[in-house]
Amino acid sequence: MQINALVVDDSGIMRKMVMRTLTESRLAQFTFTEAVDGLDALEKFDHKNTAMMFVDWNMPNMSGIDFVKKIRATEKRHVPVVMITTEGTMGKVEEALDEANVDSYIVKPFTAEVIRKKLEPLFAKFADKKQAKGFFGKLAGKVA
Repeated sequence: MQINALVVDDSGIMRKMVMRTLTESRLAQFTFTEAVDGLDALEKFDHKNTAMMFVDWNMPNMSGIDFVKKIRATEKRHVPVVMITTEGTMGKVEEALDEANVDSYIVKPFTAEVIRKKLEPLFAKFADKKQAKGFFGKLAGKVA
């Protein structure tokens, strides 16, 4: 499965760590677009081709949570969002899941095992190609 993923984090090191961990997970073949904050992510988000997003919460200019809420208000199809952040309080987790409708929540620091454990159910839920196409968009049906 090919996934075009948008990775949004103000730390270049963290973006690289997320991308490396996702690649090593072998859950899919990822192609990455990087954004340094929510405003940059709004410019780089492609309604037709972005199949999944990995978003930090705390960033300058526009926070990750504000970015996700804005995307959710305008999206034409559901694009899965995984929040990867240092924000670990129950209130923040609930806001992300309930108000911003993120699909998964990972607290930093994380390990490859945590990433795989959190994402496997998300990928398994949509393993059927018909469901995957609806969830990840048209790109998920391509198998490498």
